[in-house]
Amino acid sequence: MITKGIILAGGSGTRLRPFTKFTSKHLLPVYDEPLIYFPLKTLLQMGIQDILLITAPHHADNFLELLGYGNEFGARIEYKIQEEPNGIAAGLLLAENFAHGENVALVLGDNIFFDDLSSAGKDFSAGAEIFITKVEDPERFGVVELNGKNVITLEEKPKNPKSSLVQTGLYLYDTTVFDKIRNLKPSPRNELEITDLNNLYLSEKTLKAHILENEWIDAGTFESLLRGAEMVRKLKNIP
Repeated sequence: MITKGIILAGGSGTRLRPFTKFTSKHLLPVYDEPLIYFPLKTLLQMGIQDILLITAPHHADNFLELLGYGNEFGARIEYKIQEEPNGIAAGLLLAENFAHGENVALVLGDNIFFDDLSSAGKDFSAGAEIFITKVEDPERFGVVELNGKNVITLEEKPKNPKSSLVQTGLYLYDTTVFDKIRNLKPSPRNELEITDLNNLYLSEKTLKAHILENEWIDAGTFESLLRGAEMVRKLKNIP
């Protein structure tokens, strides 16, 4: 079982300008709730109440004002600053002291899940687990090739995807994750890539895949934010 959760809510959100000139994309509305509520609720649904939110320096006060220290949500929320947007894996490394030698769940702050994930992570003990789904534009993501439920290959934004399955922004990691991140080399865009981290687990044959049943939204564009709002409104039965 995993009891420590990390929300990564940094980045500059350039695809959502002009709004991200004055606020974080994770604070933009998805129908009647801020986007950041959705990854928070994902962790809470998984039974995780001890949460670290990692964000950019100029938005930290806004998150604190909105979320406080988690009392309203039945959680304990801590905060950490990621000074530079130098990759998801680099952001995760900031959570090492917070993890305190325990397994962790990482969720990206712009991801919306519609699956019931209440049992996710309950039997997790070692290795890593990624949550995957089928999309129409896999070349935008980390593409996963499966043999049954076993991951064969994982490739970041390939020009010629081997499948339409991609990894979403929810990951489970064991206690070796931080040592693995320290062994990563920056990518051509000078970031520590989450796909490179997951490939280290794949090379050890300890990478598992959880296939999502329902729609998943990576809310980094106006189109995906609109789709998310439509889905939330429908689920709340609001005409």
